[in-house]
Amino acid sequence: MINLINISKSYGENHAVRSFDLTIETAETTVLIGPSGCGKSTILRTIIGLISPDTGKVNIEGEALSTANLVSLRQKMGYVIQEGGLFPNLSAEGNVFLMARYLGWDKDRIEERIDELCELTKFPKDALNRYPIQISGGQRQRLSLMRALMLDPNILLLDEPLGALDPLIRSELQQDLKEIFSTLGKTVVMVTHDMGEAAFFGDKIVLIKDGQIIQEGNISDLIKTPSNPFVTTFINAQRNHLEIIGDI
Repeated sequence: MINLINISKSYGENHAVRSFDLTIETAETTVLIGPSGCGKSTILRTIIGLISPDTGKVNIEGEALSTANLVSLRQKMGYVIQEGGLFPNLSAEGNVFLMARYLGWDKDRIEERIDELCELTKFPKDALNRYPIQISGGQRQRLSLMRALMLDPNILLLDEPLGALDPLIRSELQQDLKEIFSTLGKTVVMVTHDMGEAAFFGDKIVLIKDGQIIQEGNISDLIKTPSNPFVTTFINAQRNHLEIIGDI
């Protein structure tokens, strides 16, 4: 479980997040969604400790995130960003096992884990010796997911991981990701700007505006019992992305 308690973050006069409280349940997929600049990526980066909040605290599995335990808690979290964030000077395999090698894993253990992850993510083993520029966008995202899962973390954080992909590849990866989430049973927090994607993945959807939670619940809650007019306006603006939820 992840608890965000009274989180606030400002950059000068810009209030990115305001008095933000959220509980993220274990083994569920929570999707953060809202307009550009609403604070959703700030929340994700606060969870993994890339951003220090001005106020409030983050509890990861009952332990308050701090400078003293930041490294150890980060090892419990995998992080995937848009376009993968891969190191261009390392091979695909080198990107995946970087942290494992740093932590002293032996060669056999690394190879066994990479074999498992190739099967899980459907990444072709014959592409492991290629560099990121030599593989497709979809393969880079699969590789980024492998890197995030290498240490078998309890928590997986994804910041618009499919946003830069063309629709066909994106659809294929959505299906594969949902199957992976179901198989692994990890706590997943995903940022997206696409309501259809949020509906597809989210056990819980958290709609954010101006750094504050407007409503949280499943897609049916947001559509049938909106907390205020903004919820309906936001959903109606994305009606063409909501075919996957059928008659809701």
